[in-house]
Amino acid sequence: MKELKSSVLSRNRIQSNNNKMIIRSKAPLRLGLAGGGSDVSPYSDIYGGIIMNATINLYAYCTIEERDDNRITIESYDGDCMESYPLSIELEIDGRASLLKGSYNRVMRVFNLPLRACKITTYNDAPAGSGLGTSSTMVVAILKAFVEWHSLPLGDYEIARLAYEIERKDLQLSGGKQDQYAAAFGGFNYMEFLEDDMVIVNPLKVKRWIINELEASIVLYFTGRSRSSAAIIDEQKKNTSSGNNKSIEAMHRIKQSAIDMKLAVLKGDMKAFARILGQGWEDKKKMAGAITNPIIEEAFDVAIKAGALSGKVSGAGGGGFIIFFVEPTKKMMVIEALEKLGGFTKHFNFTDGGANGWKIYETDCVETLKH
Repeated sequence: MKELKSSVLSRNRIQSNNNKMIIRSKAPLRLGLAGGGSDVSPYSDIYGGIIMNATINLYAYCTIEERDDNRITIESYDGDCMESYPLSIELEIDGRASLLKGSYNRVMRVFNLPLRACKITTYNDAPAGSGLGTSSTMVVAILKAFVEWHSLPLGDYEIARLAYEIERKDLQLSGGKQDQYAAAFGGFNYMEFLEDDMVIVNPLKVKRWIINELEASIVLYFTGRSRSSAAIIDEQKKNTSSGNNKSIEAMHRIKQSAIDMKLAVLKGDMKAFARILGQGWEDKKKMAGAITNPIIEEAFDVAIKAGALSGKVSGAGGGGFIIFFVEPTKKMMVIEALEKLGGFTKHFNFTDGGANGWKIYETDCVETLKH
């Protein structure tokens, strides 16, 4: 017992004597099941938005490594930036790794953090423009790493709200609010979006057999085409602001689909799930011209002929991942048919937890390698 206590005390001394800390974090990507787009202003401010989504086991990752070279080094694989900068409280936003730099600038400014040399590395399990919320999820992962590093007093709501403000206000990037909250909270969530950027997250307790059935019934297909959601979202915002009745009525139905989807998921009503998913896609296409294209339509034709019951594009549209709902015994037929188109299918599982952060020390890494 004395030897064990001595070993623990010795290890604590090592960690406190200039031993460099490594902070890691990850945040889950999400599937938009229903209501997508109703979280975007001005619609959510005027009418109120509702979204149903669920996180999956694909993640955005961030690592912060303490250094002693008076530099801030960035390796942003998702932002195509591998640079080193002089130690500063603000990094120039120059179009490269903007999410990382914007997050760093906001946190340093708001919390008045001490300058520390570090290396920040980020990467994603899914490509940018995938429709799984990669950008917002990355901001949440970066913030979670800073929360862990500096013991910042931020809960899930505060992290999500801060991530939203960094993207939409600091960086002026078009988009909604659901992705930040999905990444922070994780799991199946029914979200309400009100005026003045108020968000209410209602976590849903979904029975395990229902989750199993959904996993068995969903094919996640990447079209091979990434897209920027900004132009689509800007057109959607314009249609709402100008009072385009066709688009607004379609969005009202999309919002209602989230209410219906919540009930279908909680009851395990798979027929209703398939119907709501498909109808939501038909309404979504009325929101902006670029939401669908020949590549997406071909994928739908192929999947339906192979046995899919319905589907929708995850996210704003225009490309990225498509969610197809199939009868499980026909799942492999749909997968084989889709993969002949040049894209790929992605296996996934739903997850419970949201963003997570943790610390390790260089000594821990070295000792692990030795043993």
